[in-house]
Amino acid sequence: MDKEFAYWITFAHMPKITTKKKNEIVKTLTENNKSIVDFFREARENLIVLYGLNREEIEIIENSLTEIPGNAFLAEELLEQGFNLIPLTSEFYPPLLKKNLDKNKLPVLLYTKGNLKILKENSIAIVGSRKANEKALRFTDNIAKKASENYEVVVSGFAKGVDKQALDSALKYKGHSIIVLPQGIATFNSGFRKYYRQIVEGDVLVLSIFHPKAPWSVPFAMARNAIIYGLAEKIYVAQSEASGGTWSGAIEWLKKNRKIYVRQPEKNEKNANMLLINKGAIPVDIEGNIIHSDDKHQENQIIELLKKGGEYSAEEIILKLKLKWEKEKVISFLKNRDDIEAIKETKRSKEKFIHKKHLFY
Repeated sequence: MDKEFAYWITFAHMPKITTKKKNEIVKTLTENNKSIVDFFREARENLIVLYGLNREEIEIIENSLTEIPGNAFLAEELLEQGFNLIPLTSEFYPPLLKKNLDKNKLPVLLYTKGNLKILKENSIAIVGSRKANEKALRFTDNIAKKASENYEVVVSGFAKGVDKQALDSALKYKGHSIIVLPQGIATFNSGFRKYYRQIVEGDVLVLSIFHPKAPWSVPFAMARNAIIYGLAEKIYVAQSEASGGTWSGAIEWLKKNRKIYVRQPEKNEKNANMLLINKGAIPVDIEGNIIHSDDKHQENQIIELLKKGGEYSAEEIILKLKLKWEKEKVISFLKNRDDIEAIKETKRSKEKFIHKKHLFY
């Protein structure tokens, strides 16, 4: 495998070929029992027929061949320094990442340093603002403590505020943590010095999806968020603003019907936590316990309406029952019920919901 790493580095960072296309190529390689080296040695006709590549993409691949000797030295350097390279085809590739991310975002190569077993342990993510208040940091500490006691890995992004608190608390309570970097792994020198003991002892794994020597950047920080969410089975939001990475990540995963646990804010707090709860996130208290509110009454109203018959969109349900819920919250609630069916007459028509007892096949 070691000799293939130069090819994987070259493949992972080829410009102008989408992540989705790269994932499709890897799938074809696996189905045909071929290696990444075989891919770079394919004839032009096979690149067109087997992989569905166009002329521009083929030229990019052919031009990238000049990068392989340099990447061979880079791979050797990384391995000598104790880094691991984990391609999508590796047995060490985290299955949860494959499950949670679609082909548009699933990285074909991971760079890591630390205990690889951590990638297959139960995990949670704690996310939130860089300028988190004292309540949010206390919440983060509480969640990290529970996770450590339950042998769950705490995933964080190593930013100021909630991310850093999540990491430090996990280690304080003798737990495990994954640091997901917004930069190349070879540029994390100060971090490796600071957490050298925890990495050596197997408590911390550092992970990056970017070129090893790439510096920190805002786009990388945003792209890194998808990996944090993707590596976690449960997601806790300590504090969110109405924009930024925490907000956009939570909204995206709510739309995918994942459960997002959000700290219910106190009345005098100025943040967007309650907005996320209104959009379908699950409110929890400072200890992470689920808060059961009058939502149950509104849930019953919705089900009773649908039991009476008829098809209703989320907007129609809100209007008819005069709910204070956001549309996303209604959709999330209904899609998580086994007795409700979502239907759509055409691609352009609105999604409507019907109780299954009224379905006729």
